[in-house]
Amino acid sequence: MTPQEIAAMIGQPFGTSEWVEMSQERINQFADATGDHQFIHVDPDKAKLTPFGGTIAHGFLTLSMIPWLSANSDIPRVDGIKMAVNYGGNKTRFIAPVRSGKRIRGHWKLLEMAEKRPGQWQQTVEITVEIEGEDKPALICEWMTQFFV
Repeated sequence: MTPQEIAAMIGQPFGTSEWVEMSQERINQFADATGDHQFIHVDPDKAKLTPFGGTIAHGFLTLSMIPWLSANSDIPRVDGIKMAVNYGGNKTRFIAPVRSGKRIRGHWKLLEMAEKRPGQWQQTVEITVEIEGEDKPALICEWMTQFFV
């Protein structure tokens, strides 16, 4: 699709990803990569004694899954992209914990698509990360990406 065709979708649901499991192995690997070994993430015995009832994924792990969720979704793609970069977030809220073993998926809504310079587009989307079988989402964020065509 052209950037202009995508821009015509502002305010609409924009895509849904496949499900992915947030396994304890993935949580442990993230803890090792970031140095965040808080027991609620990596110690199942201690975590059982918390209101979570077991280990939970790091909020930043859930947030960092957005590229995977995006790549494994039906989001419309801009034709002829030479490069895309994360530009940042306006809002991020961690709503509910993702328990180890649960699956998540993302839902996108297009908020803005603007040409900043010739061939450079900035897209703002609202992303809701759903937890399978849960009423509340794991997180909701507003994320910006820049595309160069």
